[in-house]
Amino acid sequence: MSNELKEDALKYHSEGKAGKIEVIPTKPYSTQRDLSLAYTPGVAEPCLEIEKNPDTAYEYTAKGNLVAVISNGTAVLGLGDIGALAGKPVMEGKGLLFKIFAGIDVFDIEVNEKDPDKFIEAVKAISPTFGGINLEDIKAPECFEIETRLKEELNIPVMHDDQHGTAIISGAGLLNALEIQGKKIEEAKLVVNGAGAAAISCTKLYMGLGIRRENIVMVDSKGVIRSDRPNLPPSKQQFATDRTDIHTLEEAMRGADIFLGLSVADVLTPEMVQSMNERPIVFALANPNPEIAYDKAMASRDDLIFATGRSDYPNQINNVLGFPYIFRGALDVRATTINEEMKRAATYAIAQLTKEPVPDVVNSAYGIKRLTFGPQYIIPKALDPRLLTAVAPAVARAAMESGVAQHPITDWDAYNDRLKKLMGYDNKMLREFTEMARKEPKRVVFAEANHANMLKAAETAMRDGICHPILLGNDELIGKLAASIGVDLTGMQIINLRHPDEEDRRCRYAHMLTEKRQREGMTYPEAHEKMFDRNYFGMMMVEAGEADAFITGTYSKYAETIQIAKDVIGIRPGYKHFGAMHILNTKRGTYFIADTLINRKPTTDTLVDIARLAYDSVRFFAQDPVIAMVSYSNFGSDNLGSPQRIHEAIEILHEQYPEMLIDGEMQMNFALNNKLRDKTYPFNKLKGREVNTIVFPNLSSANSAYKLMLEMGVAESIGPIQMGLNKPIHFTDIASSTRDIVNLTTVAVLDAIVQERQNKNKQ
Repeated sequence: MSNELKEDALKYHSEGKAGKIEVIPTKPYSTQRDLSLAYTPGVAEPCLEIEKNPDTAYEYTAKGNLVAVISNGTAVLGLGDIGALAGKPVMEGKGLLFKIFAGIDVFDIEVNEKDPDKFIEAVKAISPTFGGINLEDIKAPECFEIETRLKEELNIPVMHDDQHGTAIISGAGLLNALEIQGKKIEEAKLVVNGAGAAAISCTKLYMGLGIRRENIVMVDSKGVIRSDRPNLPPSKQQFATDRTDIHTLEEAMRGADIFLGLSVADVLTPEMVQSMNERPIVFALANPNPEIAYDKAMASRDDLIFATGRSDYPNQINNVLGFPYIFRGALDVRATTINEEMKRAATYAIAQLTKEPVPDVVNSAYGIKRLTFGPQYIIPKALDPRLLTAVAPAVARAAMESGVAQHPITDWDAYNDRLKKLMGYDNKMLREFTEMARKEPKRVVFAEANHANMLKAAETAMRDGICHPILLGNDELIGKLAASIGVDLTGMQIINLRHPDEEDRRCRYAHMLTEKRQREGMTYPEAHEKMFDRNYFGMMMVEAGEADAFITGTYSKYAETIQIAKDVIGIRPGYKHFGAMHILNTKRGTYFIADTLINRKPTTDTLVDIARLAYDSVRFFAQDPVIAMVSYSNFGSDNLGSPQRIHEAIEILHEQYPEMLIDGEMQMNFALNNKLRDKTYPFNKLKGREVNTIVFPNLSSANSAYKLMLEMGVAESIGPIQMGLNKPIHFTDIASSTRDIVNLTTVAVLDAIVQERQNKNKQ
C-alpha cells in the first residue's frame, strides 16, 4: 500500500466521529413521555409480551433486521491472524455494507477466543439479540466446525461469508462464463488451487451447479491432493483425486476448462494458461494480487474469460454482490437457516441479472460507456441497485420452498416495493406509468439523436416496449455514433430533415405553420426556413399527427425551444402560460415541484397559471394535490416582491378555484411540517394535510431546490415534465442521463395516451 493511500485510509477511519457506523434512534425521544415509553415504565409492556410469546420480539424490537458480524480475527482479509481487536475495522466495514446495500442493521462483535468450543458457546449465548449471524474472518479448519455447529444449534440464519459468499458470486460468474464459452458444466474440467475454507465451499457449490466430482482436481501448497497422500484431513480428503499421473499445478492445468484460484499471487504462469483447453475460464481470486496478473493472463491467449477479486479489472468477484441480499431475503421470511437451496437461488439470480440491460447509474459509477453481457461482463457490478430486488426475493422464495421460512411472503409486489423503499428507489409510480405505456406505445420523436444519451434512451425505450422511436438527424452520423456506443438501430426510424427527399414534408409543414401564425407576422419563406431546424420540424410532426410526442433539450437552449413550442404547438385554452415540474421520489414520499424550467420571473397571473397547471398535472399522475406556494415569508408578513405576488395569487385561487387545496405564501418548513403549520397558523386551508406539491416563487428557487436535493442524494427525479402545452412536447437538459430521458419518454407517452383519449371523448 502506498504512503498516500495509507494516510487516506487512516484519515477516513479517524476523522470526525471515529469508526464507520453508529446507532440511530428510530422512535421519538424529545419529551419526557417519549422517554417513559422508550424505557421505564413503558418498556415493561413489550417485555411481558415477548415473555409470553418469543416470536413477538420481531414485532417489538429490532431483532428481525439486526445481524451480528462476528469474528475472532484469526483470518482477517489478507492480513492473517491479527487478533480480534485489530479486525474490528473490517467488521465495521461489513456492517456499513449491510446497511447501505440492503438496509440491514449490524452490531459488529469481536470475540477474543480461538478455541472453537468456547467461541461457539459465546456466540450461542448472545444469539437471542439477533435475527441472523454473519461469521467473518475465521481461519480454517476451525471455521467449518464453528459454522456447522452454530447452524445445527441455532434457529436463525448463520453464514460464514468467507466460505459461501465467494462460492455464490463466483458460481454465478462461472455459469455465465460457461454459457459465453459454449461449454456444458457437466463436461467441464475444473482445477482448484487452494484448499482453504473458500476453495472448499466454492467447489461444493460448483458440484451443486453441475460440476462432476471426477472432473475436479484440487491443489494445495504441497501439490495435487491425491487419495494416496497420507494423513489427509477430512476437508481435503473429500476432493482427493484418484489420478496418479499428475503431481503439480502445471500438470493439472493441461486440458483444463476452468481454473479457480484462492491461494497466493503469481502461482499461475502464462504457459499454464496456454496449456488449458480451448475457450478457458480463469478465476484468479487471490487478494490483493491474483494468481496471475491481469495483463499476463490476457496476453496469453485471446479466447480467455478472466476474473479476479479486484475492482480495477473487469469481472470482479466481490462478496458484496451476495451477503447483504442473501441475509435480506432470509430475514424477511424469518428463515431458520441459510441452506443450499437458498445459496443456489442467489447464484442463479445474480447470474440472470448480468444478462439484463445495465442502468446508466451503474455505467456512470464505473466510468464505462456501456456494459453488456459478454467476456468482459460476466457478473454484475457491486453498485448495481437491482441486486436487492433480484437476489433477496430469490433467496426468500427458496427458503419458503425448502421449508425453512417461518414468516412466508404472500404479496410479492408489496415485498418488492418495500425493498425499493429500503434503498430509496421507490419508483412505484414510474413503474405503473411504464406498464401503461407498454400497453399503448406511441411514436416519439427524439430531436437530438446525435447525442449519445438521447440515442441510448431511444433504444432502451424501444426495447422496453414504451415507444416507437423516430430519430432526427443525419443517418450516417447517427449510425457511426450508434456503432461507437453499442446501440442497435434496428426498428428505429431515422429522418434526415435536411435531405432533399424531405422537401415535400418541409413545404407542407411550412404551409401549416404559416396558416397558424400568419396574423402574428409569420411568412411562408420564414416558416420554410424554420423547417430545417430539428425542433421546429419535430414539433410539426406532432402538430401534424405524424408523431405522438417529442423530446428535446440535450443541446437546445430552453429560451429558444420554449418559444418554438408556443409558436408551433400553442398553450392550452384557458391559460396564458405553460410550465414544468419535477417529480421527486424521496424516503419521505413523492413530491411535485413547480415551476422548474420555464418561467423565470413570474407575475401574479403566471403564478396562478402555474398553480392551476400543477394541480391538473398532479391529478394526471393519479395523486390528490395538496399545494403549498412557498416563499421566505409566511402569510403576508412581507408585502413586497415575490411574497406579495404569491399572496395575490392565493387570493385569486381561493376565490376562483375553491376546490383546490392550496395555500401560502409560507416558508418551506411550514409547508412540510403540518403540525407546525396548523399550530402557528390554524386558519390555513391545508389543515391536517401533508403537502405533496410545492410551487416556488420563481424559476431560480425551484430549479435550485430540486437540484440541491438531487446532488445531496435526498431524492431521485423524474422530469422536467411539461405542463400546459396543447400536445406532448417535453424538455430535458444537457445533464440528463439516459435513465432521465427514458423516464421522461415514459411520461411523454402517457401524456400522449391521455390526450388521445380526451380527443376521442370530445368527438
